[in-house]
Amino acid sequence: MSSVDAGPPSPVEQERPRRGPRVICIANQKGGVGKTTTAVNLATALAAAEKQVLLIDLDPQGNASTGLGISRHDRANSSYELLLGMASLPLTMRATLVPYLFLVPASADLSGAEIELIALERREYRLKEALRERLGDYDYVLVDCPPSLGLLTLNALVAADAILIPVQCEFYALEGVTALTRTVERIKRALNPALTIQGVVLTMADRRNNLSVLVEGDVRAHFGAAVYETVIPRNVRLSEAPSHGKPALLYDFHSAGAQAYVHLARELLARERQREGAPTA
Repeated sequence: MSSVDAGPPSPVEQERPRRGPRVICIANQKGGVGKTTTAVNLATALAAAEKQVLLIDLDPQGNASTGLGISRHDRANSSYELLLGMASLPLTMRATLVPYLFLVPASADLSGAEIELIALERREYRLKEALRERLGDYDYVLVDCPPSLGLLTLNALVAADAILIPVQCEFYALEGVTALTRTVERIKRALNPALTIQGVVLTMADRRNNLSVLVEGDVRAHFGAAVYETVIPRNVRLSEAPSHGKPALLYDFHSAGAQAYVHLARELLARERQREGAPTA
């Protein structure tokens, strides 16, 4: 993580050739599953691997923005303005404490966007169309979705190449994910034929707990190879880090939670290389 000590470079300063970014939305309509924690820390871990990353906070709660140290007073141009066509992508982006990681923050106005979008033409495509500008600067675009299957999440799913699903190791885990996968299939048929499930990430696991172990087994049996080998543990440092405006990788890099996201990023990059047909080592 030594590169994290340097100041964030401007994306326009990067001159290496690119094939275009991979857009991955992080979604689960069930709240409290570690979705935002995954978005912030996975984005940080990918940036630590010197991947140019843009994180879009599409959750009206704005927790990903807070977790990356963006003050609520510094969100005048946010994902709300981006969706409603009031600001272009370059105007909404902010540098973060992490080199290579940029953020489109969420503001409180986003809570009214669901209603405002209803009256707009091509309301499901607003994010996709907004992201056509300047995305060649990035390797990965991650979208942190709200805990619902409304128009905000729908916009993310239509704009995305793939969906990453965090699943909490608790009793009702499979119920919520099964509903989400049905939604993904409907969106593939109607709006985004290219959408795939990038993977399923088990979160908040405590392997000392029999229920957690049983749920992990059930999820792996149901989704097979889609489930990441890396499991995100329950970890106090992951919970503490947002209150300091830092990802866990900056707050306590050696904590079990931070290290789990480092391993998750490595596994994701290996999957992406395999998808592209490149060697995994």
